Parts: sequence; structure tokens; C-alpha cells
Amino acid sequence: MASPGKAKRGIPPKSDFNNWYPAIVEIADLVDKRYPIKGMDVWKPYGWNAMSLIDGLTRFQMRRTGHEEYNFPLLVPEDLLDKENQLVSHLKAARDAGVDPSELRMTEEDAGFKKEVYWVDRGGDNQLEVPMFLRPTSETPMYTMFSLWIRSHADLPLKTFQIVNTFRYETKQTRSFIRVREIHFFEAHTVHADEQGATDQIAEDADVVQRLLHELCFPAIISKRPVWDTFPGAWHSTAVDVIMPNGRTLQVATYHHYRDQWARAFDLTYEDSNGDTQFCHQTTFGMSERLLGAVVGMHGDDNGLIMPPSIAPIQVILMPVAAHADENVKPKVEALATHLERSGFRVRIDDRDLRPGTKHYDWEIKGVPIRLELGPRDLASNQCTLSLRTGGKTEVPIEGISSSISQCLETVSEELRNRSHAQASELIRTFPGVTQSTAGWQLDGPLEDDIIYELAFDGNDADAEVLEKLTGLTLLGDCVPPYTESIPCAVTGKPTTRRQHLARMY
Repeated sequence: MASPGKAKRGIPPKSDFNNWYPAIVEIADLVDKRYPIKGMDVWKPYGWNAMSLIDGLTRFQMRRTGHEEYNFPLLVPEDLLDKENQLVSHLKAARDAGVDPSELRMTEEDAGFKKEVYWVDRGGDNQLEVPMFLRPTSETPMYTMFSLWIRSHADLPLKTFQIVNTFRYETKQTRSFIRVREIHFFEAHTVHADEQGATDQIAEDADVVQRLLHELCFPAIISKRPVWDTFPGAWHSTAVDVIMPNGRTLQVATYHHYRDQWARAFDLTYEDSNGDTQFCHQTTFGMSERLLGAVVGMHGDDNGLIMPPSIAPIQVILMPVAAHADENVKPKVEALATHLERSGFRVRIDDRDLRPGTKHYDWEIKGVPIRLELGPRDLASNQCTLSLRTGGKTEVPIEGISSSISQCLETVSEELRNRSHAQASELIRTFPGVTQSTAGWQLDGPLEDDIIYELAFDGNDADAEVLEKLTGLTLLGDCVPPYTESIPCAVTGKPTTRRQHLARMY
């Protein structure tokens, strides 16, 4: 990591991540956190443009895979939440008891999101007969409508998504993009004729995640969550965790296989080709602005953001040099900007009457991938000076500049991928192991702070509890892919290929 002495413009060193992150979010002009409701930031244009580009990548993947975009109402009546809570409570109780859900009677226990929602109980001066709440997610309103839309096997599969704001009363310390109360949320919900259809959808979601991670230029730990950490309404849950520079994991995406559990609660049925009534099978897939938080945390440095080219609001900043000394500089820069824009690049001209160093610092903080300078000398040689945010400066011919820009943007992307993979590798260590004695369980070696530990684990809930209590870390679940060869389980010693991680989570 860079030394504290390199920090500029009030940016703490990245080695002090807990102070660096909130500072850079504001200094780079992504959001303004001063809105008078905690956890509800105001998006600034630069941050919103970056998020919109992430949404664009997501929409492309959804349309590529046959999903259609919907927009469901923000308000949900209380009785629908009660219906969801009853289902979730029932499934959770069955899971805790280790029995099939059909063996338990339905209970009225409060569960789900009821304690986290924002309530609306008046319309003007009138008390509402049925209180409403702001959606924390959209299972209940969506599935209420799905049951009206689906009649036969010809209506399946139904593949939907929406990108909307959701609301959860988060009582923990808020942090921009990472832990907020108004969430910029992507959610895909699909309905299938059978379990295999839903299983195939989960595989498709996994592929979409890998494509998005490639565009955002960082790796992730992908784990099938353990039973005790599975969403109670799901058969199984898979989470995508990005490794932040402080050794914590940030969950940026999840996809859930529901089987027919939600369909039974919402009477979501169809008539098959034989005329028989069958329950549907479902999946969900969710992501949020945490993706942008991961971009900030993973790629930034002591000098500011470094934006992956795929989501950089400005990919190329054009900076005229000594335009006052040569009247041809400004028209040439403008023509070059037009040419690059027509070639599909996101371009801006910085012709402010400021010192070049000040301009460089400004765009460095914002993480613009390429800075391109053009002055009288460049015109004379028919070349321009091109600087990469990841480091390096080169002279390139103005002729064929679009091709040079494309190559440089790919160079930036590859450099970010290499850096983030190297950083993640440095933060993952092999777990030292545990030993049981008459004094109880003990670690076989000391643990380092801000490190994620990899281990073979094939134990039960009690074995997992041993690990989590000894380490103070959380077991993420079965990692994809597993080990290629069997390794003794860290607790039981039983050979297994199940690869898991212990981490401190956001």
C-alpha cells in the first residue's frame, strides 16, 4: 500500500480503509450524505451515471437471457406481508427442526421483513383501513400478480426483473453503498414448470454474475450458503462476496432456489399438458448499489477512484494544452472529441482556465481511465500524450486514435483485474486448524486480523459453531469451485472436497 505521505486533497491513505472509503465517496462526488434521513444519500451526477452504467450492463444480461423488465408498485398492503411472514416463519421452523415443511402446522410467528419496513398508515388526513409499507423486496407484490397471470404450461417460464428503490430500516451504522436504508435494487424473479427449470435458471444466474464481475474487473468468492444462513424462504441460497481491502467480505449478489415453497403460499399453479394442476417452481436473483461500493473499495488508491472502463461515466478526458498560444488547438480538440464520441466512447473536454496539475488531480480523483493532452507540439507532430489512470504515459498518433483508445481501455481493465486478483489472493490464507483436548477446542495457530481463511469443512452445525466461536468469523458456505482433491475436514478430519471460507462480513 502507498504511504500516508502520498495522500492528496484530504484523502486518507487507503491503508486506513475505514476512513479512506467514506472520504473518497464524497471527495469523488459520488453522493452527498448530508440528507436529513440517515442512510438515504443523495446521488450526485457522477455517482448516478456510474450506477446507471452498471444497471445498463445488468439490463443487457437480462435481455440476453430472455428476462423482461417490469415495474411494480412501491406500496404493499400489510396483509400481503403477513402472508409472507407466515410462510417464512413456517419454513424457518421446519429447517430448525430438521423436518419437511409439510410436517409442520402453519404458525403466526412474526418473521421476515416486518421489523425492518417503513410503514404508511395515513393518506392525507385519513387513516388507512389497511396499513401499507414501502417494499423491502418484491416477492409479495410480484407473486400476487403472478398467480393472476399464470394459467397453463404455455405461460412458463416467466422471467421478470426490475430495477427500483427498496427500503429497509437498517439499525446498524450506515455506510454509502454498503449499508443504507434506501437501496438501489435489482431483482429478478422467475417462475418455472418444475424443479429442473428452476435449477437451470440458477446456473444461468451464476453465468450472468461471472460476466458482470468480468466487466467490473474483480473476483469474488461464490458460496452456497450453509443451511443455517440460507434465506428461510429458500431451498438453497448462493451468495457472491467481494473481498474488500480491509479483509472483510461484501455480499454483492444472491440467488435463491425456492422450489415450490412460495408457490404453495401464493397459490401459484398452472395446468400441465395432461390437464393436471401443478405448483410452479421459482427463483430470485438480487443485486444492489453494493456493486459500486465494491468498485470504489477494490480499485481505488491513495489518489482517488479508478473506474473500470465499462462503467466510467467519462472514459477519456481531453485536455487542451497552451490553447492560448495556438488557435488551432481548441478546434482540433473539439473535432477529436466528436470523432471519439461517434466511435462510442464517453468523452469530455476540460478547457477550464486552471493549471494543468489541478486538472490532473481532479480527474485522478474521479478515476477517469484515460487523460489525453493535446497542444501545439502535438499538433506539429500529429501525436498526442495519453496517460492511463492505472499508470503509464505514452505518445500515440492522432491518426487511428480510436483504435489506440480501445486498446488502452482494455489495458486498464486487464490491469485492474490483475491487481484485484492479486489483492484477493494476498488476503486469503490457509486456516491453521483446530484441536480438541480436555480443555476444549483450541486453534492450532494464531489468526491475523483482516484476513480471510480457507479450509476444508464437511462438519455439521455444531462443528461450524466451534469454528465461528473460536475465530469470531463467519463460515460463508460451500465455495464454487470445490477442491479438486480430498482434504481432511478442519474439525472432523474426514476427507472432503468441500472448500469453505471463514471471514468477517459487512
